[in-house]
Amino acid sequence: MSALGTLSVVFDLDGTLVDSEPNYYEAGRRTLAEYGIPDFTWAEHERYVGISTRETIADWRLRYGLSASVDELVAVKNRHYLELARTKTTVFPEMRAFVERLADEGVRMAVASGSSAEAIDVILSGTGLDTCLRTVVSADEVAQGKPAPDVFLEAARRLGAEPADCVVVEDAAPGAAAAHAAGMRCIAVPYVTAQADAPAFATAGLLLRGGQTEFTARAAWNWLTGTARRS
Repeated sequence: MSALGTLSVVFDLDGTLVDSEPNYYEAGRRTLAEYGIPDFTWAEHERYVGISTRETIADWRLRYGLSASVDELVAVKNRHYLELARTKTTVFPEMRAFVERLADEGVRMAVASGSSAEAIDVILSGTGLDTCLRTVVSADEVAQGKPAPDVFLEAARRLGAEPADCVVVEDAAPGAAAAHAAGMRCIAVPYVTAQADAPAFATAGLLLRGGQTEFTARAAWNWLTGTARRS
């Protein structure tokens, strides 16, 4: 058994393990431009951080009065995103170090993401994270995306872990809310640090208000081992 005992760790992907939000923003900008909506801004994109692609696009249809179907828009956005993701995805160095430390210690891990299964696969294989992270759940595979707990509960099921024995690593408020709803502890690393005061982040066991600039593999490991001893 690992130093963490029965604890398992479930990672969000986008904005947590990898800095993919610039790619999602650019894919969204290109998609909306194709449908006659110019000048989609980064500030507008930020409101969708942590929300699944399908739910983001459902909101776009209402907000921008788009007549195309959700399925069509998802396909177009995913095409743009995958073109970018294959060559321009950066792993946060301390997150990679954390994943590798957990793998070395034999800790069970999963990825639970709002992205499509294809996008998750492209990123994990392209960055080499797939060697450590083999259990993957896409929001497309469950009834509801975050802030509903479905993706995290499914990840726990696939790991053979109890929700109470899972710790989620998340960058977005909807993800922190989903972890809490799933009965899981959470390490919150806000991608948009200005949102660190969001009520959902207050439920996190460890909140790193400075986001990735504050996160270190050592500090996260020390918090986890302390949590394991108290369990």
